[in-house]
Amino acid sequence: MTSNEIRQKFVDFFQQRAHAVRPSAGLVPEDPSVLFTVAGMVQFKPYFMGQGAKPFTRAVTSQKCLRTNDIEIVGFTPRHHTFFEMLGNFSFGDYFKREAIQWAWEFLVRECGLDKEKLWITIHQDDDEAFDIWKNQVKVPEKRIVRMGEKTNFWAMGETGPCGPCSEILYDIGPIPGKPEAGPDQDEDRYLEVWNLVFTQFDRQADGRLEPLPQKNIDTGMGLERLAAVMQGASSNFDTDLFQPLIQAIARETMLRYGKEARTDNSMRVIADHIRSATFLITDGILPGNEGRGYVLRRILRRAVRHGKLLGLNETFLYRLVPYVTAVMAAPYPELSQRREHIVSVIKGEEDRFQHTLDSGLAILNDIIAELKSAGQNIIAGARIFQLYDTYGFPLDLTREIAREHKLALDEAGFNQAMEEQRRRARSAWAGSGEREIPAIIREMGAGLAVTAFTGYQELRTETKVLALVRQEDRVTRAGKGENVIIILDSSPFYAESGGQVSDQGELFSKTVKVEISNVKKSPEGLYLHFGQVIEGELHEGGQLTAVVRTGERMATARNHTATHLLHAALRQVLGKHVEQAGSEVRPGGLRFDFSHFQAVTSRELDRIEEMVNTQILANHPVICRELPIEEARALGAMALFGEKYGDWVRMVQVNDISCELCGGTHVRAIGELGLVRIVSESSVAAGVRRIEAVAGEAGFRTAKREQIRLRDVCEILRAPEDEAPGRVEKLVARVRELEKENDKLKIKQASVNVEELAASAREVEGIRFIAAELPGATLAALRNAADALKQKISSGVVVLGSVDDGKAVLIATATKDLVKNRVHAGNLVREIAGRLEGSGGGRPDFGQAGGKHPERMPEALKNAGKILEKMLKRETETR
Repeated sequence: MTSNEIRQKFVDFFQQRAHAVRPSAGLVPEDPSVLFTVAGMVQFKPYFMGQGAKPFTRAVTSQKCLRTNDIEIVGFTPRHHTFFEMLGNFSFGDYFKREAIQWAWEFLVRECGLDKEKLWITIHQDDDEAFDIWKNQVKVPEKRIVRMGEKTNFWAMGETGPCGPCSEILYDIGPIPGKPEAGPDQDEDRYLEVWNLVFTQFDRQADGRLEPLPQKNIDTGMGLERLAAVMQGASSNFDTDLFQPLIQAIARETMLRYGKEARTDNSMRVIADHIRSATFLITDGILPGNEGRGYVLRRILRRAVRHGKLLGLNETFLYRLVPYVTAVMAAPYPELSQRREHIVSVIKGEEDRFQHTLDSGLAILNDIIAELKSAGQNIIAGARIFQLYDTYGFPLDLTREIAREHKLALDEAGFNQAMEEQRRRARSAWAGSGEREIPAIIREMGAGLAVTAFTGYQELRTETKVLALVRQEDRVTRAGKGENVIIILDSSPFYAESGGQVSDQGELFSKTVKVEISNVKKSPEGLYLHFGQVIEGELHEGGQLTAVVRTGERMATARNHTATHLLHAALRQVLGKHVEQAGSEVRPGGLRFDFSHFQAVTSRELDRIEEMVNTQILANHPVICRELPIEEARALGAMALFGEKYGDWVRMVQVNDISCELCGGTHVRAIGELGLVRIVSESSVAAGVRRIEAVAGEAGFRTAKREQIRLRDVCEILRAPEDEAPGRVEKLVARVRELEKENDKLKIKQASVNVEELAASAREVEGIRFIAAELPGATLAALRNAADALKQKISSGVVVLGSVDDGKAVLIATATKDLVKNRVHAGNLVREIAGRLEGSGGGRPDFGQAGGKHPERMPEALKNAGKILEKMLKRETETR
C-alpha cells in the first residue's frame, strides 16, 4: 500500500464513523506560544481546553508537523525526522477509551492487514480500564499488554491542567541480530511505536491531585512514515515511497549508490529529510532568517548543504531536489506545486549565500581542529565557536556536529558568554540611539490611572487634564521651565509610536504654560506617555491644558502611511502573493517598507509598481477606516501582519478593492491627497527580505525635482539635449571599455615579462614543484596567461598567483595534467587559500579561482599557500 493510499484509507475510515475531515493546519500555528505545529492536536487546542463553541465533536486529520529537538540525530537513525505527517482522530467530549481502542485495532488489523500477533500494547500502570478493554473486548493476550510508568504513558499539557494516561500500539519487527531479547519496556528498536492513544480525563490541581474532567477527550497520533515502513516491509522510514524517490535523486547527483556505505547513506538521509522540511516551511511562508522560525529554516538548509559537501557536492544542488518533493507530496498538498518556483528560488538563494561563507568557515574550523589535535587538546574555545557563528554564519549545532565527528567537545559556556556580550553591546548601541525606556515607576502606577483616551483619529486639538508627571524615575507633582518630563494625560490627540509609525509632535499649553512634545509612547497598561520639555511657566499635576498636534507633520506621516498600503498591494500584484510585510517605518519625511521576496526587484518591476500606485492616486478613492470584530474583518479579506497580536475588535483600513489591512495608524481621507509617490531605492536587508524606500506628497515632488535638476546637469556636462543624453553616455561607456581592454593587454604583457624570474623561484612541496606569487594590478586574464606560461616552463607543478586590482583580491591556482590525475585539486586548493582573505571560490582539479574580502591579506595568504598545499597532499596520501 502506498503512503497516499494509507493516508486516504485512514481519513476514510474515520469519516465513515462520523468524524469531520479537517485539512492539515499550517506549520505556523495560530497559538503564539508554539513555534511550529508539532502534533495533530495543536489546531484543536481550544476545543480540548473547553474554549468557545465546537462546530464538531469528532475530527480526523493528516497533519503536517515539524520538530527539531532531535535534529542532530536525524539521518543517523531509521525513524527520526524534522518534518513528518501525523495521522490522528479526535474526540471532544464525545466517545472515549472503548471506541478509540477498538477503532485503532480494527484499522490496523482489518483495514491495513497487520499481523495481530506482532502487535503489542503498553498502558499506564494504573489504567485498569484500558487494560480491561484491550484484554477482554479486543482480546489481546495479557502477555502482550505491558504496564508502564508516568514517564512514557502519561500525557500532560503542563504542570497543572488537562492530562491523562495513554496507550501505545507497538509493532514487533522481530529479533535484532547481536542484541539480547527484551520486552517493549527495554527494546524500543525492536518494538516500534506505531500509534499513541491519549485519554485526556483528568485536571491536575496545583497540589498534584487529579480531578475528573467534566469533558473527556481523545487525542491520537500515528506517524504516517512509521506506518508506511511497517506496511511496505521497510526496515527504515527512509526506505519507503515517501523518501526513496528523493534519495535516489540524491544518489544520482552524487554518483554514489545508496545502501553501500553507512557514512554516505546517513548524509543522503539528512538531505532527504531536510529538503522536505525546507519545502514545506517555505510553502507556509517562512523565509531563512536569523531569528525564530526563519533561523530554524536556515539551520535545516545549512545542515543539508554541509552534508552535500560530505558527499562531494560543492556547488548548489538542494534546489534541484524540490521537484522530487512536490512529485511525492503534491497529491495531498497541491500548494507545493503552486509555489514550486518560489520554493526553488528561496532555496537556491540561501544556498548561494551560504556557499560563499561555508568554504571560508570550514577552512577556519579545519585549522582549529588541526591545531587542537597537534596540541593534544579536545575542547574548542567558546570565542572561536562564536567567531564561526558570527562571522561565517555557522549554526552552533553544525559546529557541534563537525566537532563530534573529530571526537572534540565545545566550550558552549564560553560561546554563550560571547553571545551575551554581543547582545549587551547591541543593547548599549540601541539605548544610545535615542530610544527612551519606560520608567519602572510608570509600570507601578499604571493600574491606578485611567487608560488614556486617544482622540487623534477625529481631531488634532484636545482639551485635556494632566493625570501624572514623571521626571527620570520619580513621580512629581510639578515641573519648571527647562525641565524634561513625561506627561500622562486623560485624553490625547497625539499618535503614540507603534506599528512602524513614528509618534506625533506638538505642544501642550495654557495661558501660563507651554510644553514642547517631542515623542509619545504607549505603555502596556494603555497610558500615553508624552515626552516633553517645559518651555514656559510651571506644569502641575491636575492642570488643564490644550494639546495640539503639528498638523503639517501629521499629514505628511499620514500620506506616507497610506502610501505603504498602496505599495503593499502593488507589490503583491506585480511580484506575487508571497509578498508579505516584514517591517515598516513611516515618518513625515518618507517611508520604509520591508517585504518578503527572494530576489532583487528589477527596475522594470519598480516602474510598474510606481505607475500602478500613482494611477490609483488619480482615481482619488476614499480611505475607509472602521472598527469591527476581528472575525468579521477577516471574512472581508483584511490582511493581518504575521506575528502581530490583535484583540477581539480591530481597526480596518480599506481603499476600494485595492487594499484592505488591519491597521491602527493614521491615514488620509482619500488617496488623491497623496499627490505623488516616488520610489527612492530598493535593496536587500536580509535573506529573502527586500526593502523599498519611498516618499509621498511634497517630499515626492521635491524628489522628482531633484532628479530633474540632476538630469539637466548631466545634459550640460555632455553638452547634449535631454533626448540625446542616453546615446552620448553609451558612446562614452563604450570608449571607456575600449581603453580598459587596451590597459588589460598592457597588464598581460607586463605579467609575461616576469615569467622567467618567477619560474626560477619554484620550490618543492612534498616532491612537487610549486610557485606562489603576487602580480600587483594584474587582471584575471593576465594571471591566467602568466600561469599558463609558468606551467610550460616548469613542465610539472602547481602555480598559485594573486593580484589586487582596483581594490579587489583575485586568486587563481592551476596544476599540470600529470598531477591532477591522483594528487592535486586546484579548485580545493584556491578555496582554502581564499579562506585567509575571508573569501570563497573553487573550480576544477586543474584550475580554480577565488576572491576575498580582505585584499590587504594577500601577501600573507600567498605566504601560507605552500603550507596549505602540503597539508592537502598529506591528507590525500593518508586517505589512499
